[in-house]
Amino acid sequence: MAEVDSRETLRLRVREMRDIDLPDVVRNETRAYPFPWTAGMFADCLRDAQFDNRVGLLGDQVVGHGILSTGASEAHVLNVCVARRYQGFGWGRELMLHLLDRAARIHLARTVFLEVRPSNEVALTLYRSLGFIEVGKRRNYYPAAVGHEDALVMALENTEIGLR
Repeated sequence: MAEVDSRETLRLRVREMRDIDLPDVVRNETRAYPFPWTAGMFADCLRDAQFDNRVGLLGDQVVGHGILSTGASEAHVLNVCVARRYQGFGWGRELMLHLLDRAARIHLARTVFLEVRPSNEVALTLYRSLGFIEVGKRRNYYPAAVGHEDALVMALENTEIGLR
């Protein structure tokens, strides 16, 4: 198993997600979120060309994943996750930078959107530091322990995407 102590010797390598990655992706997702995506949701994304599915690896271990939906000069970050044990080392930022780079260079997106729970302060801080701004709200978007939680809709324009 990869050690986390030496950030200088470990580099996050990001590549296309494959079927063989699904058990690791689902395990990381399930341990990181109280309302995780299912294996079927990830499998559906792998079968659909409109999705850009990536995994982040330290050595040969899948420690994170990200999913972009693309089309009409836009990209939408649908899911970003770093395994709980690897959070706090900057791997989420690296994964997001990789997704933003792909959105701009590969998919020619002019705008990147995402939704985030208002209660997810760590993610909000990351997204704001990358230049995302709040552009709307989706009421009762996320399931919660009691009822539902709204989602903040955030956007990053193409003039910001290339500045990473």
